[in-house]
Amino acid sequence: MDNLIITGATKGMGRAIAIAFAKQGLNMALCARSNTELLALQDELKNINPAIKTVVRQTDCSIKEEVLAFAGYAEQELGFISVIINNVGIYEQSSILDDEEETFQKLINTNLMPTYELYRYFGKTMMAQGLGHIFTVCSVAALNPVIQAGMYSVTKIALYGLSNIMRLEMQQYGVKVTSILPGSTLTESWNGTDLLADKFVSPDDIASAMICAYTMTPGANVDEMVIRPVSGQL
Repeated sequence: MDNLIITGATKGMGRAIAIAFAKQGLNMALCARSNTELLALQDELKNINPAIKTVVRQTDCSIKEEVLAFAGYAEQELGFISVIINNVGIYEQSSILDDEEETFQKLINTNLMPTYELYRYFGKTMMAQGLGHIFTVCSVAALNPVIQAGMYSVTKIALYGLSNIMRLEMQQYGVKVTSILPGSTLTESWNGTDLLADKFVSPDDIASAMICAYTMTPGANVDEMVIRPVSGQL
């Protein structure tokens, strides 16, 4: 049975991904900033699949020490981690010239640093075992930058680049790396919108895409998936 970790697991895409992989029978370690939401999700996953082991740890993923503490906890509780889902991220709508003083570091620390640190923590073990799958939730902003969210786009471009490098470093060892590039997805970022839900990509669509890539034969890797609303970006 594979063991999985998910960052930013309690809302939107992270929650949908956790539910989808619970149905696949994976043990998992989940982190988010709210312990209350983590415990609620843990209970929900137990009801979905009582056979899996689910552990949670309150974590601020913008703080390196907390990310590494979560990684160590997951490994201690579950053993070899074979699937990493780098999901945590924040969106800030601002042009770079209008950014607040802390915007650069906050977005780098949340959108890029956790993926880098988790790769460095688990990568050599995956390499030695000759198996594993790393999923990184990037954004179509990595392909088509959003000028109204300048620094967000910069971090997603960097994250996409990091994912590509991880894949090249790991491919000779049989470890898979997949970049997921969602377009407009109906998460909390869109709270208050008047647009109909069927105009958006659903978080469940992102989860389904990951399951599809995860369940392929050992010889096949999905390098990347771009998933946009059928009518175009919103």
